[in-house]
Amino acid sequence: MDIISQLQEQVNTIAAIAFNTFGTLQRDAPPVRLSPNYPEPPANATATDDATALAEQPKELAATLVKAAKQFDALVAALPLSEGGEEAQLKRIAELQAENDVIGQELQKQLEAAEKELKQVQGLFGQAADNCLNLKKPN
Repeated sequence: MDIISQLQEQVNTIAAIAFNTFGTLQRDAPPVRLSPNYPEPPANATATDDATALAEQPKELAATLVKAAKQFDALVAALPLSEGGEEAQLKRIAELQAENDVIGQELQKQLEAAEKELKQVQGLFGQAADNCLNLKKPN
């Protein structure tokens, strides 16, 4: 797999981890009183083992997210450096654009030739069909 595909996959992994982390934190967060005008939220009736596990879970999720971000940073560091700077890149882009234009014109000519040939074949097919219909003996 090339480096760009690995970067894309790592970004998807980071997004999935972040989504799951935020969802888990939202789901497991204890209720909080928003204002003195609201009644006190009901207390959580979880066991102490569950409370300990819930306290450790954000740390594990954060560690997983940081690890994925570090892997992404390592992939970015592995990207090859561009040679010649911005001017060389712009020159290469201009060359590729010119090549693309030439190939596009060639493809357009081939398309026009193919459409012309298609019309000829359709005309010949129509003539052949007419000839076949004219060869039938009347009943």
